[in-house]
Amino acid sequence: MKKCCLILLLLLIPIRVSAISAESYAVMDYDSGRILMSHNGEKEKLIASTTKIMTAIIALENKELDSVRKVGEEVLKAYGSAIYLSLEEEITLKDLLYGLMLRSGNDAAIEIAFHVSGSLEEFVKLMNEKAYELGMSHTKFLNPHGLEEQDGSGNTSTAIDMAKLMRYALTNETFREIIKTKSYTAKTTGKTYVWQNKNKLLRTYEYNIGGKTGFTEKARRTLVTASKKDDKTCIVVTLNDGNDFADHKELCESVFETYERVLLLDKDSTIIDANHPEKYYLEESFYALLTSDEKESIRIDYKIDTNEKNTEVGVAEVYLKDSLLGSVKIYQREEAKEEKKENFFQRFLRWLFRW
Repeated sequence: MKKCCLILLLLLIPIRVSAISAESYAVMDYDSGRILMSHNGEKEKLIASTTKIMTAIIALENKELDSVRKVGEEVLKAYGSAIYLSLEEEITLKDLLYGLMLRSGNDAAIEIAFHVSGSLEEFVKLMNEKAYELGMSHTKFLNPHGLEEQDGSGNTSTAIDMAKLMRYALTNETFREIIKTKSYTAKTTGKTYVWQNKNKLLRTYEYNIGGKTGFTEKARRTLVTASKKDDKTCIVVTLNDGNDFADHKELCESVFETYERVLLLDKDSTIIDANHPEKYYLEESFYALLTSDEKESIRIDYKIDTNEKNTEVGVAEVYLKDSLLGSVKIYQREEAKEEKKENFFQRFLRWLFRW
Protein backbone atom coordinates (compact mmCIF):
# COMPACT_ATOMS: atom_id res chain seq x y z
CA MET A 1 0.00 0.00 0.00
CA LYS A 2 2.82 2.37 0.89
CA LYS A 3 4.52 1.61 -2.45
CA CYS A 4 1.33 2.44 -4.35
CA CYS A 5 0.95 5.76 -2.52
CA LEU A 6 4.59 6.65 -3.22
CA ILE A 7 4.18 5.91 -6.93
CA LEU A 8 1.02 8.01 -7.12
CA LEU A 9 2.76 10.86 -5.32
CA LEU A 10 5.70 10.80 -7.73
CA LEU A 11 3.35 10.86 -10.71
CA LEU A 12 1.73 14.02 -9.37
CA ILE A 13 5.07 15.86 -9.03
CA PRO A 14 6.12 17.61 -12.26
CA ILE A 15 9.67 16.49 -13.09
CA ARG A 16 11.56 17.98 -16.00
CA VAL A 17 13.75 15.30 -17.56
CA SER A 18 16.20 16.37 -20.25
CA ALA A 19 17.92 13.89 -22.52
CA ILE A 20 20.45 15.59 -24.79
CA SER A 21 21.22 13.37 -27.76
CA ALA A 22 24.54 14.97 -28.77
CA GLU A 23 27.65 12.84 -28.68
CA SER A 24 29.44 15.96 -27.48
CA TYR A 25 28.15 19.33 -26.29
CA ALA A 26 29.14 22.44 -24.35
CA VAL A 27 27.20 25.39 -22.95
CA MET A 28 29.12 28.60 -22.30
CA ASP A 29 28.34 31.84 -20.49
CA TYR A 30 29.07 34.53 -23.07
CA ASP A 31 30.05 37.14 -20.49
CA SER A 32 32.67 35.20 -18.55
CA GLY A 33 33.51 32.41 -20.97
CA ARG A 34 32.79 29.81 -18.27
CA ILE A 35 31.57 26.39 -19.37
CA LEU A 36 28.28 25.88 -17.54
CA MET A 37 27.51 22.39 -18.82
CA SER A 38 29.29 19.89 -21.04
CA HIS A 39 29.46 16.27 -22.08
CA ASN A 40 32.56 15.02 -23.89
CA GLY A 41 33.33 18.71 -24.25
CA GLU A 42 37.01 18.13 -24.98
CA LYS A 43 36.53 15.19 -27.36
CA GLU A 44 37.95 15.96 -30.79
CA LYS A 45 35.33 15.59 -33.49
CA LEU A 46 34.75 16.53 -37.11
CA ILE A 47 32.94 19.88 -37.17
CA ALA A 48 31.65 20.12 -40.77
CA SER A 49 30.34 23.55 -41.81
CA THR A 50 30.55 25.13 -38.36
CA THR A 51 34.09 25.66 -39.69
CA LYS A 52 32.66 28.65 -41.54
CA ILE A 53 32.47 30.67 -38.32
CA MET A 54 36.26 30.85 -38.45
CA THR A 55 36.22 31.47 -42.21
CA ALA A 56 33.92 34.47 -41.68
CA ILE A 57 36.02 35.95 -38.88
CA ILE A 58 39.27 35.66 -40.84
CA ALA A 59 37.61 37.42 -43.78
CA LEU A 60 36.11 40.17 -41.61
CA GLU A 61 39.45 40.88 -39.97
CA ASN A 62 41.54 40.89 -43.15
CA LYS A 63 39.50 42.37 -46.00
CA GLU A 64 37.08 45.21 -46.63
CA LEU A 65 33.41 44.26 -46.87
CA ASP A 66 32.88 46.23 -50.08
CA SER A 67 35.87 44.68 -51.84
CA VAL A 68 34.90 42.79 -55.00
CA ARG A 69 35.86 39.25 -55.98
CA LYS A 70 35.80 38.00 -59.58
CA VAL A 71 35.02 34.29 -59.33
CA GLY A 72 37.90 32.18 -60.65
CA GLU A 73 38.31 28.63 -61.90
CA GLU A 74 38.94 27.36 -58.37
CA VAL A 75 35.16 27.54 -57.84
CA LEU A 76 34.73 24.62 -60.26
CA LYS A 77 36.19 22.32 -57.61
CA ALA A 78 33.45 23.22 -55.10
CA TYR A 79 30.83 20.61 -54.27
CA GLY A 80 28.19 20.01 -51.62
CA SER A 81 26.09 22.91 -50.35
CA ALA A 82 26.54 25.98 -52.55
CA ILE A 83 25.21 29.37 -53.53
CA TYR A 84 25.96 28.43 -57.17
CA LEU A 85 28.45 31.08 -58.16
CA SER A 86 29.36 31.36 -61.85
CA LEU A 87 32.81 31.72 -63.39
CA GLU A 88 33.80 35.39 -63.88
CA GLU A 89 30.88 36.57 -61.74
CA GLU A 90 31.74 39.63 -59.62
CA ILE A 91 30.51 39.66 -56.03
CA THR A 92 31.36 41.66 -52.92
CA LEU A 93 32.93 40.09 -49.86
CA LYS A 94 29.85 41.15 -47.89
CA ASP A 95 27.57 39.13 -50.16
CA LEU A 96 29.96 36.16 -50.08
CA LEU A 97 29.79 36.21 -46.28
CA TYR A 98 25.99 36.17 -46.28
CA GLY A 99 26.06 33.27 -48.72
CA LEU A 100 28.61 31.53 -46.53
CA MET A 101 26.73 31.88 -43.24
CA LEU A 102 23.08 31.71 -44.34
CA ARG A 103 23.32 29.02 -47.05
CA SER A 104 26.62 27.40 -46.03
CA GLY A 105 28.02 27.88 -49.53
CA ASN A 106 31.19 25.85 -50.01
CA ASP A 107 31.84 27.79 -53.20
CA ALA A 108 31.56 30.99 -51.18
CA ALA A 109 34.11 29.64 -48.69
CA ILE A 110 36.60 28.89 -51.47
CA GLU A 111 36.17 32.31 -53.08
CA ILE A 112 36.56 34.04 -49.72
CA ALA A 113 39.81 32.16 -49.10
CA PHE A 114 41.26 33.13 -52.50
CA HIS A 115 40.03 36.71 -52.13
CA VAL A 116 41.66 37.16 -48.72
CA SER A 117 44.85 35.14 -49.09
CA GLY A 118 45.33 34.16 -52.72
CA SER A 119 45.15 30.44 -51.99
CA LEU A 120 43.46 27.88 -49.76
CA GLU A 121 46.77 27.01 -48.10
CA GLU A 122 47.55 30.57 -47.01
CA PHE A 123 44.01 31.10 -45.78
CA VAL A 124 44.09 27.90 -43.72
CA LYS A 125 47.31 29.15 -42.10
CA LEU A 126 45.41 32.21 -40.91
CA MET A 127 42.62 29.99 -39.58
CA ASN A 128 44.99 27.87 -37.52
CA GLU A 129 46.92 30.90 -36.27
CA LYS A 130 43.67 32.44 -35.03
CA ALA A 131 42.67 29.14 -33.39
CA TYR A 132 46.00 29.13 -31.52
CA GLU A 133 45.50 32.76 -30.49
CA LEU A 134 42.06 31.94 -29.06
CA GLY A 135 43.34 28.98 -27.05
CA MET A 136 41.60 26.40 -29.24
CA SER A 137 44.23 23.81 -28.39
CA HIS A 138 42.29 20.83 -29.76
CA THR A 139 41.45 22.34 -33.14
CA LYS A 140 42.95 21.84 -36.59
CA PHE A 141 41.68 23.32 -39.85
CA LEU A 142 42.47 21.78 -43.25
CA ASN A 143 40.11 23.90 -45.38
CA PRO A 144 37.70 26.86 -45.13
CA HIS A 145 34.44 24.95 -45.76
CA GLY A 146 34.41 21.89 -43.47
CA LEU A 147 34.08 19.08 -45.99
CA GLU A 148 36.32 16.06 -45.48
CA GLU A 149 39.38 15.72 -47.69
CA GLN A 150 39.82 12.86 -50.17
CA ASP A 151 41.77 10.83 -47.59
CA GLY A 152 38.88 11.12 -45.13
CA SER A 153 40.53 13.68 -42.85
CA GLY A 154 38.73 16.87 -41.99
CA ASN A 155 38.53 19.91 -39.78
CA THR A 156 38.50 18.79 -36.16
CA SER A 157 37.71 20.59 -32.94
CA THR A 158 35.87 20.14 -29.67
CA ALA A 159 32.59 21.51 -28.35
CA ILE A 160 34.49 23.68 -25.88
CA ASP A 161 36.89 25.02 -28.50
CA MET A 162 34.02 25.89 -30.82
CA ALA A 163 32.29 27.72 -27.98
CA LYS A 164 35.47 29.78 -27.54
CA LEU A 165 35.42 30.61 -31.24
CA MET A 166 31.76 31.61 -31.18
CA ARG A 167 32.29 33.81 -28.14
CA TYR A 168 35.10 35.62 -29.94
CA ALA A 169 33.13 35.92 -33.18
CA LEU A 170 30.20 37.52 -31.36
CA THR A 171 32.39 40.49 -30.45
CA ASN A 172 32.33 41.42 -34.15
CA GLU A 173 29.24 43.51 -34.89
CA THR A 174 29.14 42.59 -38.58
CA PHE A 175 29.30 38.89 -37.74
CA ARG A 176 26.41 39.31 -35.30
CA GLU A 177 24.38 41.13 -37.94
CA ILE A 178 24.99 38.42 -40.53
CA ILE A 179 24.09 35.42 -38.36
CA LYS A 180 20.85 36.96 -37.09
CA THR A 181 19.60 37.65 -40.62
CA LYS A 182 16.70 35.41 -41.63
CA SER A 183 16.61 36.37 -45.30
CA TYR A 184 19.05 38.23 -47.53
CA THR A 185 19.05 39.46 -51.14
CA ALA A 186 22.33 39.85 -53.02
CA LYS A 187 22.84 41.36 -56.48
CA THR A 188 25.95 40.57 -58.48
CA THR A 189 26.91 41.00 -62.13
CA GLY A 190 23.96 39.45 -63.91
CA LYS A 191 22.46 37.62 -60.93
CA THR A 192 20.11 38.19 -58.02
CA TYR A 193 20.17 35.81 -55.07
CA VAL A 194 17.63 35.42 -52.28
CA TRP A 195 18.91 33.36 -49.38
CA GLN A 196 17.04 31.98 -46.36
CA ASN A 197 19.00 31.18 -43.21
CA LYS A 198 19.38 27.43 -42.56
CA ASN A 199 19.38 28.04 -38.81
CA LYS A 200 15.76 27.12 -37.99
CA LEU A 201 16.07 28.41 -34.44
CA LEU A 202 15.91 31.97 -35.75
CA ARG A 203 12.28 31.25 -36.62
CA THR A 204 11.31 28.76 -33.93
CA TYR A 205 13.05 30.05 -30.79
CA GLU A 206 12.44 33.67 -29.92
CA TYR A 207 15.66 34.08 -27.94
CA ASN A 208 18.04 32.80 -30.61
CA ILE A 209 20.37 35.47 -32.00
CA GLY A 210 22.13 33.37 -34.62
CA GLY A 211 24.43 30.47 -35.29
CA LYS A 212 25.87 28.09 -37.87
CA THR A 213 24.69 24.66 -38.96
CA GLY A 214 26.80 21.85 -40.34
CA PHE A 215 26.49 18.35 -41.75
CA THR A 216 28.57 15.69 -43.49
CA GLU A 217 28.07 11.94 -43.57
CA LYS A 218 31.07 11.45 -41.27
CA ALA A 219 30.54 14.38 -38.89
CA ARG A 220 26.74 14.08 -38.85
CA ARG A 221 24.80 17.13 -37.62
CA THR A 222 26.82 19.89 -35.97
CA LEU A 223 25.45 23.17 -34.65
CA VAL A 224 26.78 26.29 -32.92
CA THR A 225 24.29 28.92 -31.69
CA ALA A 226 23.90 31.83 -29.33
CA SER A 227 20.71 32.86 -27.55
CA LYS A 228 19.85 35.84 -25.36
CA LYS A 229 17.01 36.27 -22.90
CA ASP A 230 16.81 39.55 -21.00
CA ASP A 231 20.48 40.22 -20.23
CA LYS A 232 21.69 36.60 -20.26
CA THR A 233 23.53 35.23 -23.29
CA CYS A 234 24.55 31.60 -23.68
CA ILE A 235 26.47 29.79 -26.39
CA VAL A 236 25.65 26.17 -27.21
CA VAL A 237 27.68 23.74 -29.31
CA THR A 238 26.54 20.23 -30.24
CA LEU A 239 28.54 17.73 -32.30
CA ASN A 240 26.93 14.65 -33.84
CA ASP A 241 23.43 15.46 -32.65
CA GLY A 242 20.38 14.26 -34.59
CA ASN A 243 18.09 16.44 -32.46
CA ASP A 244 20.25 19.53 -32.38
CA PHE A 245 17.71 22.35 -32.71
CA ALA A 246 15.56 20.99 -29.87
CA ASP A 247 18.62 20.31 -27.73
CA HIS A 248 19.93 23.86 -28.15
CA LYS A 249 16.60 25.27 -27.05
CA GLU A 250 16.47 22.89 -24.08
CA LEU A 251 19.99 23.72 -22.92
CA CYS A 252 19.45 27.48 -23.23
CA GLU A 253 16.18 27.34 -21.32
CA SER A 254 17.97 25.47 -18.55
CA VAL A 255 20.57 28.25 -18.34
CA PHE A 256 17.97 31.01 -18.36
CA GLU A 257 16.01 29.34 -15.54
CA THR A 258 19.01 28.49 -13.36
CA TYR A 259 21.42 31.41 -13.62
CA GLU A 260 21.39 35.11 -12.84
CA ARG A 261 23.62 37.64 -14.58
CA VAL A 262 25.69 39.30 -11.87
CA LEU A 263 27.85 42.44 -12.11
CA LEU A 264 31.09 41.53 -10.32
CA LEU A 265 33.32 44.42 -11.43
CA ASP A 266 31.91 47.81 -12.34
CA LYS A 267 34.32 50.02 -14.29
CA ASP A 268 32.44 53.09 -13.10
CA SER A 269 32.21 52.38 -9.37
CA THR A 270 34.55 49.58 -8.27
CA ILE A 271 37.15 50.90 -5.81
CA ILE A 272 40.45 49.12 -6.35
CA ASP A 273 42.49 50.83 -3.62
CA ALA A 274 40.54 52.30 -0.69
CA ASN A 275 43.49 54.53 0.21
CA HIS A 276 43.63 55.95 -3.30
CA PRO A 277 40.12 55.57 -4.71
CA GLU A 278 40.73 57.88 -7.71
CA LYS A 279 44.13 56.51 -8.64
CA TYR A 280 43.18 53.33 -10.52
CA TYR A 281 40.41 52.30 -12.87
CA LEU A 282 39.21 49.17 -14.69
CA GLU A 283 39.37 48.67 -18.44
CA GLU A 284 35.82 47.29 -18.50
CA SER A 285 33.07 45.86 -16.33
CA PHE A 286 32.83 42.11 -15.72
CA TYR A 287 29.63 40.07 -15.58
CA ALA A 288 29.04 36.37 -15.01
CA LEU A 289 26.10 33.98 -14.92
CA LEU A 290 25.87 32.55 -11.40
CA THR A 291 23.47 30.49 -9.33
CA SER A 292 22.27 31.81 -5.98
CA ASP A 293 24.75 29.59 -4.13
CA GLU A 294 27.66 30.54 -6.39
CA LYS A 295 27.23 34.24 -5.64
CA GLU A 296 28.42 33.53 -2.10
CA SER A 297 31.65 31.94 -3.36
CA ILE A 298 33.06 34.83 -5.41
CA ARG A 299 36.49 36.26 -4.59
CA ILE A 300 38.25 39.18 -6.32
CA ASP A 301 42.01 39.67 -6.17
CA TYR A 302 43.61 42.97 -7.24
CA LYS A 303 47.19 42.60 -8.42
CA ILE A 304 49.00 45.89 -9.00
CA ASP A 305 52.57 46.37 -10.18
CA THR A 306 53.10 50.06 -10.90
CA ASN A 307 55.03 50.67 -14.11
CA GLU A 308 56.02 54.22 -14.95
CA LYS A 309 56.26 53.43 -18.67
CA ASN A 310 52.65 52.39 -19.06
CA THR A 311 49.29 53.24 -17.53
CA GLU A 312 48.45 49.50 -17.38
CA VAL A 313 49.54 48.51 -13.90
CA GLY A 314 47.77 45.30 -12.99
CA VAL A 315 44.78 43.03 -13.18
CA ALA A 316 41.61 42.28 -11.23
CA GLU A 317 41.04 38.51 -11.09
CA VAL A 318 37.58 37.10 -10.37
CA TYR A 319 37.44 33.65 -8.77
CA LEU A 320 34.56 31.27 -8.17
CA LYS A 321 35.95 29.37 -5.22
CA ASP A 322 39.40 28.40 -6.55
CA SER A 323 38.54 28.62 -10.26
CA LEU A 324 39.45 31.72 -12.23
CA LEU A 325 36.33 33.10 -13.91
CA GLY A 326 38.02 35.96 -15.71
CA SER A 327 40.15 39.05 -15.35
CA VAL A 328 40.07 42.75 -16.16
CA LYS A 329 43.07 45.03 -16.70
CA ILE A 330 43.75 47.77 -14.16
CA TYR A 331 45.04 51.17 -15.29
CA GLN A 332 46.56 54.08 -13.44
CA ARG A 333 45.24 57.51 -14.25
CA GLU A 334 47.70 59.85 -15.96
CA GLU A 335 47.24 62.54 -13.35
CA ALA A 336 48.15 60.02 -10.65
CA LYS A 337 51.37 59.21 -12.51
CA GLU A 338 52.27 62.87 -12.77
CA GLU A 339 51.53 63.37 -9.11
CA LYS A 340 53.77 60.46 -8.22
CA LYS A 341 56.63 61.85 -10.31
CA GLU A 342 56.24 65.26 -8.69
CA ASN A 343 56.26 63.81 -5.21
CA PHE A 344 59.42 61.87 -5.96
CA PHE A 345 61.10 65.01 -7.28
CA GLN A 346 60.10 66.92 -4.20
CA ARG A 347 61.51 64.20 -2.00
CA PHE A 348 64.74 64.25 -3.97
CA LEU A 349 65.07 68.02 -3.57
CA ARG A 350 64.45 67.73 0.14
CA TRP A 351 67.20 65.15 0.41
CA LEU A 352 69.61 67.14 -1.79
CA PHE A 353 69.21 70.44 0.01
CA ARG A 354 68.29 68.90 3.36
CA TRP A 355 65.06 70.86 3.64
